[in-house]
Amino acid sequence: MATLRDIRRRIRSRQKTMQITSAMRMVSAAKLRRAQDAILAARPFAMEIWATMYDLGRRQPDLEHPLLKPHAAKRSIEFVVVTSDRGLCGAFNTNVLKAAQAEIAKRGAEFEQVSLATVGRKGSDFFRRRRPPEKSWLIGNRADPELARDIAQHVASRYESGAVDEVVFVGSEFVSALTQQPQAIRVLPLVPEASRARSYEEGAGTEPFSIEPDPQQLLGALVPLALQFSVYRALLESQAGEHAARMTAMESATRNAEELIQSLTLQFNRARQAVITKELVEIVSGAEALA
Repeated sequence: MATLRDIRRRIRSRQKTMQITSAMRMVSAAKLRRAQDAILAARPFAMEIWATMYDLGRRQPDLEHPLLKPHAAKRSIEFVVVTSDRGLCGAFNTNVLKAAQAEIAKRGAEFEQVSLATVGRKGSDFFRRRRPPEKSWLIGNRADPELARDIAQHVASRYESGAVDEVVFVGSEFVSALTQQPQAIRVLPLVPEASRARSYEEGAGTEPFSIEPDPQQLLGALVPLALQFSVYRALLESQAGEHAARMTAMESATRNAEELIQSLTLQFNRARQAVITKELVEIVSGAEALA
């Protein structure tokens, strides 16, 4: 049976835990807000890149770029799995890793070779014992455009050299503070999305226009930038989902700690009452024996 000292020690321990989880919840809420602002800030620029690429393709249909051209042969596919560096975010990383394994089993069967790259320590640690990744990156404190550029250059060079015929990103899509949905997106070959293009009336928007210095140079500058922003968007979505999942997990942990403290406090009061009652009985019994 636990003594009063043991129960008091457990209560203090749970109170300290609750302070930590409550602080982590507030920090994650602030980081989530910044991550959402970063997504909103990057969206207009990304939309303009895609719209300009789509316009250029409509008006100059003879333009070509290695990253836009699908490979005829389907020999190799590369998966880039985006997770977090740190844990304590519920089932966030577990859901992404399960989706990655399912996607590798599904799409990987269509290709002769499957290669893997990871972004985030959790994904690297998970696959190191199962399917060692050929390349790994750490996210750090926040999603960085320089990191997105490094990843984009890596997959672009492998696609242009013919080392891979498709590149698929598997990560988490931020839906809301309570919902993060694992998703798999093919980033190479890069296809301008009509949904992000400017709206035109039927038959309009196909007139050629003059581009200086050269349409091919413009396309050569836009395509790597569009790929980089696709990677950067995936990193931002994963980062926002991580903070939201951690905020939810820490809120649940704080609530559980509060309930446990209430239960231990009730147990402490009952035990203390039992001790007091026992002492009173002993005093009364001793007084009666002396009478």
